[in-house]
Amino acid sequence: MILRVAESLNCINELMNSIETIKKLESLNAFAESLGFDGFGVASPQLDSAGERFGKWLDAGYDGEMSYIGRGEKKRKNPDLVLEGVKSILCFSTNYHTVEKDMSYVEHRDTADISVYALNKDYHDTITPRLRQMEEKIQQEFEGCRTRIYVDTGPILEKPLAQQAGLGWIGKHTNLLTQGRGSWYFLSEILTDVDLPPSQPADDHCGTCRSCIDICPTDAIIAPYVLDSKRCISYLTIELKGVIPFEFRKAIGNRIYGCDDCQIVCPWNSYAVRTDEPDFQQKQDTLKLIELIQINQEMFSRRFKGSPIKRIKRRGLLRNVAVALGNSGNTQAIPILLKVLDDEEPLIRAHVVWALGELAGPEVLPAIREKLNNESEKIVLAELERVVVRFV
Repeated sequence: MILRVAESLNCINELMNSIETIKKLESLNAFAESLGFDGFGVASPQLDSAGERFGKWLDAGYDGEMSYIGRGEKKRKNPDLVLEGVKSILCFSTNYHTVEKDMSYVEHRDTADISVYALNKDYHDTITPRLRQMEEKIQQEFEGCRTRIYVDTGPILEKPLAQQAGLGWIGKHTNLLTQGRGSWYFLSEILTDVDLPPSQPADDHCGTCRSCIDICPTDAIIAPYVLDSKRCISYLTIELKGVIPFEFRKAIGNRIYGCDDCQIVCPWNSYAVRTDEPDFQQKQDTLKLIELIQINQEMFSRRFKGSPIKRIKRRGLLRNVAVALGNSGNTQAIPILLKVLDDEEPLIRAHVVWALGELAGPEVLPAIREKLNNESEKIVLAELERVVVRFV
């Protein structure tokens, strides 16, 4: 009799604790919404098959030169190595959809295209303070708990976790998709040692659609749900620090920072709602390629202060701009590009040589040779040799 009473009391206590936890989660959800987060959910730290798929992706070399991903493999597969004793991962999404964009942008070959997420302020600077406030709220609700926050920077598999948390499913283009809302979202997380009830995982709603696969300019989506980063324009224009492989340059078109094509054509993004978040609104600066190729370090630092684009530095940006100019067909850029051959950065000079070869005929060779008369950098000389072979 005493045992049955004790068991009943334990059940009642568990029920009360569960009700209290649910109330706290509702409070956290409301607070997240007040901070500007558009999605909130809870995931278990158990990754199961997602960790195995990630390991196979690394083994195939699809991470390219992003060695930091492989260095964190064990942690990405096991969140307990990131925060010992982790029991729950709170996942958040933040809408960055500020402009309506369609594929007509590729027709404006003299104008640079920048991925929508990078049109203004670096999202880390916007989301991190909000996540800090969210962290404080969790610590208030669950006194004594331990937490760790990440905004697209930590060694965790944020998209599989977001799917577990019900924020959306991983589409065939490997971006997270939310039913009725699309994919224009940033993801962020808070790991905690508090045991919270997990959200209902999201189901896959891609069906037979393959729009993202068919639109990719470089065939980077080598199979549904599998991306070879080495072929992706976002990788080539942002993550890759050196020379852009010759075979992808024409496909880059006028894209100078990232690529949105797979998101633009996704049917689910027809439901996307624009955000009025000031930090993500497009700056009214020139995007004319012929003007961008002429910016010096001071101009670059001033214009891209607080922007994600500062990450690739001036040499990375002008490398990309040179490729875009080579694809523009604008012969008015030829004399300007010849001047840029005086730039101190070999990476810029190398891609300018390629651009000149695309825009001009063999008559430009004497001018290039004169400019590069004392050139010693191998990457520049290799580009020059390729142009010479083409025209001679």
